[in-house]
Amino acid sequence: MNDQAHSLRKLISIREKARSQGKPINKDVSTAKFITVSSGKGGVGKSNFTLNFALTLLSYGKKVLIFDADIGMANIDVLMGTSTKYNLHHLIRREKSIHEIIAKGPNELSYISGGSGMSDLISLSEHDIHYFTSQIEQVANQMDYIIFDTGAGLSKANIQFITAADECIIVTTPEPTSITDAYALIKVVHGIDPNVAYQMVINRVDDEIEATFTASKIKLAAKRFLDIEIPMLGYIRDDSHVVQAVKKQIPYSLAFPNSIASKDIQRLTKLYTNTSSASEVETLTGIKGFMHKWLQRTR
Repeated sequence: MNDQAHSLRKLISIREKARSQGKPINKDVSTAKFITVSSGKGGVGKSNFTLNFALTLLSYGKKVLIFDADIGMANIDVLMGTSTKYNLHHLIRREKSIHEIIAKGPNELSYISGGSGMSDLISLSEHDIHYFTSQIEQVANQMDYIIFDTGAGLSKANIQFITAADECIIVTTPEPTSITDAYALIKVVHGIDPNVAYQMVINRVDDEIEATFTASKIKLAAKRFLDIEIPMLGYIRDDSHVVQAVKKQIPYSLAFPNSIASKDIQRLTKLYTNTSSASEVETLTGIKGFMHKWLQRTR
């Protein structure tokens, strides 16, 4: 195995040994939490959730970077009514630096378009991996959260992102196919890496009762057949303002801040920041840990 892969594996081994012995851990420079937002099927509002979740985190004083990692269907910029000249492809080809490919959306939200570079990312050489790691590290230590908006379903790229990140937020709706596909995604990923941490967001529900009932289906199946706990982070009620915002190409949390959907995203984001901040200090992998796990899935 090459020196880069070996050094990353050695770093993680040392950190895991120190944690098991109760010793203080020498953190990476990066303090960002790596989150993937995924779904079992398309059309559940995953990207819309990612965008408004990120903007709400931003409004709470958090520093956020969105990585649009949906191969072939990237649409974060469309939802914001923005466009970017450069994407991940230009970074990997050494044509632009990480700072040059970061675009700005509403409220100065930082985001990176995967573009054609997503296919490049799957087959990076070891030299490219080292370069990519060093570039991401330059911005990771300036962020609280780096959110990967992955594609829907069980593509190789999606699984790589989910298993490499600190946490996966699964977005589903009450529709039976959405529920079964969400569970199928969790089941397959669990078979590859049983240590992935999940939370659920139930989108387009009528009320809290429907959200709880929907979440319980996945929670019970995951507990019974996979022996894992998947808590519900929150829910977003069906709201016509969301469709109106999409047509306007303005995030609904900004276009209609007093709408039902906006209040729901505010509530679950506040809950997320309150419950995660206490535990994440000792559990974040950092960019080195992220790339270590990425290497495991690409080799």
